Amino acid sequence: MDTFIIVDGYTDEPAGLGVPPYLDVYPRYVAGAIWSVIPSARILYFTIDEVRAKFDEFLGLAQKARVVIVIAGVAVPGKYLGGTPITLSELELLSRIIEKPIKILGGPVAMFGIGSEGGRVAELPDRLKEDYDLVVKGDIELAVYELLVNNYSLEKVSTEITRRDYRLINTFARRGAKIVMQHPNYSRNLIVEIETFRGCPRYIVGGCSFCIEPLYGSVVFRPIEDILLEIEALYSFGVDCFRIGRQTDLYSYMAKDVGKEEFPKPNPQAIEALFRGIRNIAPRLRVLHIDNVNPGTLAHHEKEAREITKIIIEYHTPGDVAALGVESADPRVIKLNNLKATPEESMKAIEILNEIGRRRGYNGLPELLPGVNFVAGLLGETKETYILNYEFLREVLARGLLLRRINIRQVLVFPHTRMWEVGIRIIARHKRYFHAFKKKVRENIDRIMLERVIPRYTVLKDVFTEAYKGEYTLARQVGAYPILVYIPYRIPLFRYIDVAVVDYGYRSITGLPTPLNINSAPRKVLEKVPGLGRSTVAEILSKRPLKRLKDLNGIETPIRLSLEDRFRF
Repeated sequence: MDTFIIVDGYTDEPAGLGVPPYLDVYPRYVAGAIWSVIPSARILYFTIDEVRAKFDEFLGLAQKARVVIVIAGVAVPGKYLGGTPITLSELELLSRIIEKPIKILGGPVAMFGIGSEGGRVAELPDRLKEDYDLVVKGDIELAVYELLVNNYSLEKVSTEITRRDYRLINTFARRGAKIVMQHPNYSRNLIVEIETFRGCPRYIVGGCSFCIEPLYGSVVFRPIEDILLEIEALYSFGVDCFRIGRQTDLYSYMAKDVGKEEFPKPNPQAIEALFRGIRNIAPRLRVLHIDNVNPGTLAHHEKEAREITKIIIEYHTPGDVAALGVESADPRVIKLNNLKATPEESMKAIEILNEIGRRRGYNGLPELLPGVNFVAGLLGETKETYILNYEFLREVLARGLLLRRINIRQVLVFPHTRMWEVGIRIIARHKRYFHAFKKKVRENIDRIMLERVIPRYTVLKDVFTEAYKGEYTLARQVGAYPILVYIPYRIPLFRYIDVAVVDYGYRSITGLPTPLNINSAPRKVLEKVPGLGRSTVAEILSKRPLKRLKDLNGIETPIRLSLEDRFRF
């Protein structure tokens, strides 16, 4: 029996995330391609973090494998709690140290190269290209499929092969679903990225100057029934958290006149059929969220946008985020970079989502709120750009509108985009403006916005404890852009708890488990409980273990009654 090893070095693209707890499509499609040709194949899946932690064990297995496939590529760098993406030096190490198997490199790293935040993406070094038997600039799953149907003949594999439709992919997606059972986050907080279409509806006008999505060409929609069959397969293997995130604009899924209009008319009926179908085949799902939304689509088609927003809220789970690519509030930058929306249009999109989505859901968070992305270093940018961007956010705040997140990043420049010729010259000149803008937003907007989105003492349900940082426990709800919760003492990891919000950082909160164990909580934790003064805390500590709050002399009856549900004994 042939053994195949998939190394997931993690991916992060404008339309797809694959850093734990997220699992992107690449490993699933590749596994499905293998099992489609060799149903009895032994496939071993490793994240790059597992490779680091168990390197000798991994190496022993890899040397005996027939094929080793490495998937990697961070196109939109971020800060990750759940994993650390593979580095160039690690890619080189794997290519040199694994000798016998066929070695294949794929994903965004092979398509576009190696990148780092705020810099030009570097082409892969020639030595790395030579050390891997195949560096697939096209679709890795199709290259693997070609390799196997041609009996491992490397010469018959096109490294540029690219899918034009979803016929094979839909088979791969279903057959590869069971690879989820090997993911380290499986049965914990795993969330799976689901693809609805490839490409950007704005490719007919060239798309944004910095974005790789228009390079895929015309939009190809994935049929509803095929998406549902994949989700049914994933659900049957125990996946209960899904993000409909692998697309450039969810509101354009199955849109009419795509390929003819820059902002094609949305199709609410198709989106309702998709979301209703998901709920029917996965009735006990834990999370159903979305990701990318084009603010221009909402502004150009307000009626349909409102209808779709209501549909999503009917079928999804609360705490959802529609990430809007605002990119810039400077009209000159918008024009020169062919961005998707004017400041007025972006504000309209934010208003529509707030109008329908800001009501609070059962897990403590608003149903569906916008997030906004800003990119620094674009064509036409000046010092004035940062002033306009800040004023835009101040206006959002002044209007009482809510944003779940504000993402500010430096442009990452890719080959074959219009920004490639410009490179990083602009952002290199404007570093001081960028850092000053980011600091100002964090200090003057982020915290205020966070307090509005999650008022003090809000109870957040199903927060998953992920890691320790010093004496703190770090926890997050599963979903789109989860808010980081600092719990001020160590509690057991890898379990779901409820927390009450007691304090704020710029982009995180401090929360206490609720109900709180009054007999084991440290003094510093008890002192954060509203209604407990220092003298009451001292009395609690002196009388523990307590069986009831009535045992305390220094706590007044009204306060005691308000606190009883917050403690366990």
